[in-house]
Amino acid sequence: MNNDIQQFKSEFFKALAHPMRIRILELLSEGEKTVNEMQAILGSEGSAVSQQLAVLRAKNVVNSVKEGTSVIYSLRDPLIKDLLAVAKRIFDNHLVNAISLLEEIRSE
Repeated sequence: MNNDIQQFKSEFFKALAHPMRIRILELLSEGEKTVNEMQAILGSEGSAVSQQLAVLRAKNVVNSVKEGTSVIYSLRDPLIKDLLAVAKRIFDNHLVNAISLLEEIRSE
């Protein structure tokens, strides 16, 4: 059972292991979006956004619903928003530590 959970975590984090996929999840944390909306916000080609969405869909990280000619994307689990917030706090902590270290080096 423990191996199953670790395997799930590994696959889940692999799905997050791309800067554009993280940015897509951040956008979806704000609410549902179409590929065109995400493309405009990201300033990226639709094919690049679609490729990354395909990975997130395959790993069951996002949901997609077809409405007319558009596909609306959303987070599969709202806790992903919390995970991204925690990751940002961890980054902030590392940044604070790095700044403190640089200040110590400068004062020497």
